[in-house]
Amino acid sequence: MNRIAPSADPKDTTVAMRGMVKRFPGIVANDHVDFTLRRGEVHALIGENGAGKTTLMNMLAGVQRPEEGEIFVHDKSVQIRSPRDADQCGIAMVHQELMLAEALTVAENVALGLRNLKWQIHWSSIERSIEEQSRVLGFDIDPRAYVWQLSIGQRQRVELLRALMRGARILLLDEPTAVLSPHEIHQFLASLRRLTAQGMSIALVSHKLEEIVQIADRFTVLRKGRGVVSGVPTASTSQTELASWMVGQKIDKPCHDVRSPASDVEVLDVHDVHACGDKGFEALCHVSFKVFAGEILGVAGVSGNGQRELADVLSGMRPITSGRITLCGNDVTHATPARFLRAGLAYIPENRRTQGAVTSLSLAENLALKTYRQPPIAKRWGLSRKEMRSFARRLVDTFHVQAVSLQQPAGHLSGGNLQRLILARELSRPISLLLAAQPTRGLDIAATRNIHDLFMAQRKAGVATLLISEDLDELSSLCDRLIVLFRGRIVARFDRASFHRDAIGRAMAGIETSA
Repeated sequence: MNRIAPSADPKDTTVAMRGMVKRFPGIVANDHVDFTLRRGEVHALIGENGAGKTTLMNMLAGVQRPEEGEIFVHDKSVQIRSPRDADQCGIAMVHQELMLAEALTVAENVALGLRNLKWQIHWSSIERSIEEQSRVLGFDIDPRAYVWQLSIGQRQRVELLRALMRGARILLLDEPTAVLSPHEIHQFLASLRRLTAQGMSIALVSHKLEEIVQIADRFTVLRKGRGVVSGVPTASTSQTELASWMVGQKIDKPCHDVRSPASDVEVLDVHDVHACGDKGFEALCHVSFKVFAGEILGVAGVSGNGQRELADVLSGMRPITSGRITLCGNDVTHATPARFLRAGLAYIPENRRTQGAVTSLSLAENLALKTYRQPPIAKRWGLSRKEMRSFARRLVDTFHVQAVSLQQPAGHLSGGNLQRLILARELSRPISLLLAAQPTRGLDIAATRNIHDLFMAQRKAGVATLLISEDLDELSSLCDRLIVLFRGRIVARFDRASFHRDAIGRAMAGIETSA
């Protein structure tokens, strides 16, 4: 059933996309999709992974070209075939992966996107403009600071400033709060309201239904490339209804509170670990904790506070400068990644496309990466392709990976299906510790629920899990205990009975510590 909002073309419409079509090999990403954006509103675009949300925004931003359809900006038909065309129409997109040069200052990053720069750049003028715009929006941004010195939330604001100083009046935001702390999310949403009060039009791609209900004026839902709900006022819709529209069925909230207690069998012992980051500065300092069989220990923190380095250390990909790590009674302090795997580690890395899978290889080849040296895939004369396909088919069916064929390149999968593929590979062998870093980032409700159910099944089977996440709802739902990292140190520890969102959020911001 399609549901269309009344008066879809009022006089204050700034963008109208009509009948947009975009095809990729084997899939129609957008199938005659309509989308409108009005002056001074936030219009949320929601849907499952692979529904076509980012593709639609990429066409409006000039990143991808439509095969059919029309785009109108301020009632004028326009051809947007490049980001330059979008820029000339006053359209700017802030991508989920921020596109800032870390080695440059804020002012230098902003200058990279400015039009009509003369051969001599007046830096004082640019810095003054940044300070004025920051003051108007309530940002606290030093134009002379280097980007690498900024928090993720501050970098997000720099991206917004850069778009605004290029003259953008139409903002496209793709999962803008995915890596922000609760405090930063609150500030960011307040900034969006200030922008719409100035007449800015904002299209927001997000999976966070609580934020959509809070900030969006209207919403559109895409499902399998088609618009099933278009321009409906958010005020009359609940989070439950939004979730049902997204997946096409009612979503029951998972209940993970009825759980058996964890055992006293120690699986992982991290004692007084210190490690350096990529730039040579200390990224982990006096980090100590234990994980027991049949429990999920969560690691909370704003991005950039040592979580990535901790995952690297516990997978053997980053050396420590001091301390001790024991896995299942084995000293793995200076072990290689291969030895960590032999000791019982399964690892779900933060970046599923660059670390978790070889996207150019087929599904069958990716699923065999951890077992290709073992029978029945390994034979005396080489690899048995027949056994590899049989092994892959069993895992694809068991973990419900939706794919065209086993020979399909892994890079063609949606985010949710690729994550299921990685989990299938990691859980296809006996393990003692599951290390998962940001496992549901960017995934829709159904895919997230599926991943969570897999984690709870592993907990029930006695596997110890270390869950590194910036999603407090995820941590609160799944974890038995929680530690908070701030500037590379554990600043707070919580057991399940003391999980309070405000207290955890304050610890993530370094405001309150209890470790």
